[in-house]
Amino acid sequence: MGRIIRATNRSLTIRMFAIQSTDMVEEARRIHHTTPVASAALGRMISAASMMGVMMKGEKDKITLQIKGNGPLGGIVAVANAQGNTKAYPLNPEVDLPIREKDQKLDVAAALGTIGKLTVIKDLGLKEPYIGQTDLISGEIAEDITAYYAYSEQQPSAVALGVLVAPDQSIRAAGGFIVQLMPDCTNEEIDCLEKNLAKISSVSHLIDEGRSLEEIVEMVLEGLGAIINDSVEVHFLCDCSRERMESALISIGLEELEDILEKDRQTEIQCHFCNTKYHFDEKELKKLILDLTE
Repeated sequence: MGRIIRATNRSLTIRMFAIQSTDMVEEARRIHHTTPVASAALGRMISAASMMGVMMKGEKDKITLQIKGNGPLGGIVAVANAQGNTKAYPLNPEVDLPIREKDQKLDVAAALGTIGKLTVIKDLGLKEPYIGQTDLISGEIAEDITAYYAYSEQQPSAVALGVLVAPDQSIRAAGGFIVQLMPDCTNEEIDCLEKNLAKISSVSHLIDEGRSLEEIVEMVLEGLGAIINDSVEVHFLCDCSRERMESALISIGLEELEDILEKDRQTEIQCHFCNTKYHFDEKELKKLILDLTE
């Protein structure tokens, strides 16, 4: 379980979302058997997607973040609902890189790559989803999401994401925050916010030190009158089901299903997000084919 708090400043010209996602990222690491650098990248995406999910207005709204880069990790997909529950997977969870020499940190940018795209898909229950896309700025994910907000949504934002991996490769701390300026934000408030942000070097280390989300919000909005609006429990949670996998099989078409039945007499589908395997035997395949022909 993780937690998100929503906050504003006193004059309602700045809004902030902060997440503690350590357990969520550890669950994802356990499921996907990620290396430390893949865990760091995956964890940042989970934290970002979860916070962006709770920004959605409709209860059934969903948001998908897709990063594809030219690095060996390949990319990451994360999907969150309006309650902040999130599922995600990396394309290559086994990628392993040495610690970055200049700062002794996990080299997420080298794993993900610096050339590629960040795509944000918002399913708002309309006929067509909203799709925004930007080029990768750094491959560090937080900077790339900041650029997405600036270019695709014209929303001035500051994004911080962090994952601290323990020597045994488990997740020691994970979390982040998103701060956004409203149209009436004054230059004085912006200057104060920038000074506060400059003092924060690592959000994951703050969480590891035992700082609460409320304390982190107070640090970011110091001097601006921080107001905590609410707190939400969030989870790493996959919503796959046998029924969905049946629909996926049906979607490949009658001819392909008949070919599977003739050659293999059975099939197995694995969910990318949680690695759950769904087996369909000969009898079940025949029923799906019958349903398509009726």
